[in-house]
Amino acid sequence: MKNNNAVCNKEITVQNKWYHNLKYLLVGILFGIVFVKAEIISWFRIQEMFRLQSFHMYGVIGSAVLTGMISVWLIKRFNIKTLDGEPITIAPKKFNKGQIYGGLIFGFGWAITGACPGPLFAQIGTGAFAVIITLLSAIFGTWIYGYLRDKLPH
Repeated sequence: MKNNNAVCNKEITVQNKWYHNLKYLLVGILFGIVFVKAEIISWFRIQEMFRLQSFHMYGVIGSAVLTGMISVWLIKRFNIKTLDGEPITIAPKKFNKGQIYGGLIFGFGWAITGACPGPLFAQIGTGAFAVIITLLSAIFGTWIYGYLRDKLPH
């Protein structure tokens, strides 16, 4: 029995090697390049969106929402499983007025900073180092929410 445990522990160690995460780094870099080339990280494009001067960002966001809707429908319709063969379950979401407040705070922050959390790293990668302040603020805001979560109405 000891040998089996040793083999299992070895397999777990092999699965957790740092270089197994390089595929995620590569996908992240490619995703960042797409963001830069599509001008999604452009402060000017984001300001155009919030001033209702351009359809560019609405087209990107709308196509992402449509892609997500079709993907979820396909997953549910054909009972698609993970690569490990596990069923994909999507929990039903319950509406909460806090989602409206959170969305407004998120939108105001996005409009003021010109940065959505998704492309922050791509913006920093292009040399917009002032965005580090936005990144630190997002991390701090997340920490504050986690700290106060039990005291907030949900």
